[in-house]
Amino acid sequence: MQRSSLSENGVESHGDSSGWEISEPLAVYETHGPDHAPIVLRRHGNPEGPRLVLSHANGLAADSYYPFWSLLSHRFDLVLYDFRNHGWNPVGDLQEHNISTFVRDNAYVVRAIDQYFGAKPRVGVFHSLSAVTAVLQAAEEGGYSALVLFDPPTCAHGRESQDIRKMASRMAEKARHRQDRFETCEELTEILLRARAFERLLPGVADLITRTTVRPVGGGDAGYQLRCPCEYEAQIFDQLYDSALAADIKNLSCPTKIIGADPTVPFSFLPSVDLGDMVAIDYDFIPGTTHFLQLERPAECVALMLEFLKRCGLAGISGVHRATARCDAAC
Repeated sequence: MQRSSLSENGVESHGDSSGWEISEPLAVYETHGPDHAPIVLRRHGNPEGPRLVLSHANGLAADSYYPFWSLLSHRFDLVLYDFRNHGWNPVGDLQEHNISTFVRDNAYVVRAIDQYFGAKPRVGVFHSLSAVTAVLQAAEEGGYSALVLFDPPTCAHGRESQDIRKMASRMAEKARHRQDRFETCEELTEILLRARAFERLLPGVADLITRTTVRPVGGGDAGYQLRCPCEYEAQIFDQLYDSALAADIKNLSCPTKIIGADPTVPFSFLPSVDLGDMVAIDYDFIPGTTHFLQLERPAECVALMLEFLKRCGLAGISGVHRATARCDAAC
């Protein structure tokens, strides 16, 4: 099985990887945000299938979700990208590391995908931070024929919004004090395995997260550091409250599916969509999962997503050019 390019760049797999070795992309292209910050696009899967565009949560990387998106690779044309200062992208200016910039970057990414890989309907498949920015982007200019949003941190005004304010503040404080340099990859993996937020991950996923979120220092001789520095991660958590309030998922113009964490499970990392809005949106949750549901129950996540995409005519090869009228209306 092929190793990921991250491993080839010096971040080796340690411990029980349980087969989570990321295949080489079919193609890699570097595009740029409005301030010329580099954003690396990677193509995986079946180029003849319907197109899914995938990204990640704050501090993670699109490659971290391999247990989820690998289940889609035979059926879909997958385009992955990391937010600036995450994953494959270099670290840039902290001042430009904010949710407003991410939303602008996303608009450039959508155009670049069509330019590099050819134009066809796009389904956005996003988690947490990337889900919120997709909703904000949709309010401005759209770009997707449908959206599948995993555990988006959105809320209405009221008690739930105050819960998000408090949680965002705690998460920002924890991020600022998080260890960001490690002598070995195993050191970070062990930290993740001890964290209650990650206690339901599939075997080997903690190691996968490590390999996809650190980079070697001095070729690995000087240890490893986080690809998204702690202060950068914390700055986004500082903005989470305002973004959660601004993200209006009830009035999107394209078909949208919300798949949340189990709202009854203790230690869920983030609150999901306000449950009072369930009647207004297409909402399901995966029992027994936390905020990282795609890395805990990936098959169940895929099954719910496919049910939605089948209704939209965007679920397989036979439906590539037969999207329903409902799904033709881009966000």
